[in-house]
Amino acid sequence: MSANRRFRRVVRIGPVQVGTYYDSRGREKHTAACTAPRCGFATDYDSRAAAELAARTHRCRVR
Repeated sequence: MSANRRFRRVVRIGPVQVGTYYDSRGREKHTAACTAPRCGFATDYDSRAAAELAARTHRCRVR
C-alpha cells in the first residue's frame, strides 16, 4: 500500500526539506528528507522541532 501524503508547511534547510502531514490515523506527523542525489535520508517525527533539528544537523555521507 503506497502512502499518499499531502505535505504542508514545507521548508528547506540546506539540502533537507521538512514537511508536515497527517498519517493514516489522523495524527499530525513531521518528516525530514534530504534531496541530495543518492543520500536516502528520510525520517518521520512526532514534533516539528525534532524534524527541524534533524534537518539542521544532517550531513550527507555521499559526495
